[in-house]
Amino acid sequence: MKKTNYSMVLTGLIMLCSYSAYAQSQIKKAEWLTGTWENKTSRGNLYEEWKKAGKHELAGKSYMLKEKDTIVFETLRLVAEGNGLFYIPTVKNQNDGKPVKFALKTLSDTQLVFENPQHDFPQLITYTKIKPDSLVAEISGTRNGQLRKQTFPMKKVK
Repeated sequence: MKKTNYSMVLTGLIMLCSYSAYAQSQIKKAEWLTGTWENKTSRGNLYEEWKKAGKHELAGKSYMLKEKDTIVFETLRLVAEGNGLFYIPTVKNQNDGKPVKFALKTLSDTQLVFENPQHDFPQLITYTKIKPDSLVAEISGTRNGQLRKQTFPMKKVK
């Protein structure tokens, strides 16, 4: 009986180590997103800022600078948990202030795609690295029966 308990513990430890390595590799592959990104618009400058927040997480925020005012739109988390990577925004004045989870659909050295088919809009969130100092963020999906897409070309400023 003790052999069985030891083998169960050993199996659990192996699974835990495998998960940890897998989660770290997913976050590592997404680290090109870290930094401060800017999209200049006629309404003000839109920023997205990402930082490493641990072995399995990146934390971020999206905000706009208009003159001397900072308007925060959302807080962001990119979290490796269980067997997946999740993009989790919390948007001010939406979803009762609760976070929404988007599951990883595509992960490469130059692209991150997250999906939540049950969300009203967007259902897809995509980040595509163009160069080390530029990316395109995109939200897309269906709203009121119409296919929609918004694109945000961004330059790295930090």
